[in-house]
Amino acid sequence: MHGPPLVGWLLVVLCTATGAYCLLGMRAGAAGERRAAGSDALMGLGMAAMALPAGMPAATPWGAVLFAVVFGAAGVRALITARRRGEAHQLHHAVGAFAMVYMALAMAGAPSDGRMEHTEHMEHGGAMHGPAGTPLLTGLLLVYFAVYAVRATARIVPVPAAVAAGDGSWRCGAARGPERPGRRELTTACRLSMAIGMLAMLLTL
Repeated sequence: MHGPPLVGWLLVVLCTATGAYCLLGMRAGAAGERRAAGSDALMGLGMAAMALPAGMPAATPWGAVLFAVVFGAAGVRALITARRRGEAHQLHHAVGAFAMVYMALAMAGAPSDGRMEHTEHMEHGGAMHGPAGTPLLTGLLLVYFAVYAVRATARIVPVPAAVAAGDGSWRCGAARGPERPGRRELTTACRLSMAIGMLAMLLTL
């Protein structure tokens, strides 16, 4: 990533925590839930590694190849699972895996560290980098994850429904009264966090 180090470290903490929670989620639930949790864990931990300000493993040629192989395979597996088992959310995992491959290759093709250090040393001088990657593809991915984040937020935030007949109480969806977030809500919150992290990483290209 070419953004401020503080932003990078915040993303590392956020994505590591999200990936760790998803790893724990692989121990329970139906087979489809465990597969989804495994995909989320891989995405979260991969994003944490990519966001590391020091070293930037994805920015090296060998790191880009490693990320491309791992997440390319994960994307193909997600597409196959979505087709064979009808798990629609695997399509989102496939898009996320493709975005990881794209960002790794874009970062590896960015200007070298020496040129970056020279630009940082000039601080407010006129030297600037050209954008890494393809602006059109970056824009499409930004739109996708922005829409996903908005939809995920809408699923988490309770929306008052019509007043239940006779009891005068608000309802949120099908459930009456306030409820503590359950596993589904926490999973959605984790995916929302990763979508926001993906937006932040794409904006630094």
